[in-house]
Amino acid sequence: MEVKMKRILILALVILTAASAFAGAKQEAGGEKSVTLQFATAGDTNMVEFFGNLVGKAFTEKYPHIKVNVVGTGPGDDGSRTIYTKWKAQLDAKRAAWDIDAGCVNESIMADMIKDKVIVPYVPEISNARFVNTPASEYALGTPVKGYVVPLFKSQVVLAYNPAKIPNPPKSMNELETWIKANPNRFGYNGVTGGMSGVGFTAGWLYAKTGDYRTIAVTGPYNPANTSTWPGIIKVLKDLPVIITQGNAGTLDMLNRGEIDIGPVWVDMLLLWKSEGRMNPNIRMLLPEPGLPGQPMYLVVGTNAANLAAAKLFCDFLADPQIQAKFVVDAYGWYPGVDSVEVFKYCSEESKRKLFTEVTADELAKKGLALPLSDYMKDMQRIYAEVR
Repeated sequence: MEVKMKRILILALVILTAASAFAGAKQEAGGEKSVTLQFATAGDTNMVEFFGNLVGKAFTEKYPHIKVNVVGTGPGDDGSRTIYTKWKAQLDAKRAAWDIDAGCVNESIMADMIKDKVIVPYVPEISNARFVNTPASEYALGTPVKGYVVPLFKSQVVLAYNPAKIPNPPKSMNELETWIKANPNRFGYNGVTGGMSGVGFTAGWLYAKTGDYRTIAVTGPYNPANTSTWPGIIKVLKDLPVIITQGNAGTLDMLNRGEIDIGPVWVDMLLLWKSEGRMNPNIRMLLPEPGLPGQPMYLVVGTNAANLAAAKLFCDFLADPQIQAKFVVDAYGWYPGVDSVEVFKYCSEESKRKLFTEVTADELAKKGLALPLSDYMKDMQRIYAEVR
């Protein structure tokens, strides 16, 4: 009887071991245990919807062992700082595994994130690293970010114009200056305090007139002496016969009503207004020489991410030009964050028509510029306010 019981116990142990092994084999299919990736994003609700309802589901379809849980931290710089603050607190507390694995943040927070070592330089390890080659992937307001970020998308400032009024629009900042003088009060922008499209336009004016884009916006270094000519350059701009609009939306609204014929706007806002029937569908856009700035959103990975491998895989997924084409460009109408020429190959014909006909992928790669380094940005806004 005792021998029989021993055999039964041994058999039961074998069955349990086999069952555990089978369950483990199922769980680890694809080489990874089932995990839930904790992802935080700055931005409005559309960012949470983008990651949670669209990209997260597509990622899980490809990698069934990884679920994606998305939380929003709020719009603007504050939303990005919330993610940084959370990571910094856990770093200071010496927590071994952080409760946010990866995030999507604005460029303004990158200097602090890299300085305080709350993120890792993961990009060289991902399979799509070769497509992470845009200017935004190298510097963020003068901070070297190469290796730390995959730019998710780029919001771009362009000149929107009415072709019925301007059949041959100005193709450069110098041509625009001549056009404004010949057509008083038909150009409108929102200065440097009414929204970022006006800030971007003023920065583009400085780049064109100083010829020193790389120092001002890319490499630095910051030197107040480099701004000595700025008061005169900005005075020329402020003396032009233009309309100062009420914010980003104000420029679009005046353009739609025919109160101005041309002005700087965000591409995504222009396309959204068109899709909602709030904008004259004939309004077109262009990127003048030498270019205008845009703003990226960055994918970053926490230093002590509890699910580090999954976090890197998620960012790699979003660096794939085909994924960028499908979700960033086709679904949301943003400009791609990675190699725009490569992404263009996979975009729908409708997206190509909307985004890449008037401003080509090649133009975007060459003339989609960065905003000034933070110290130069402060000087530009201060000088703009002081000049009379």
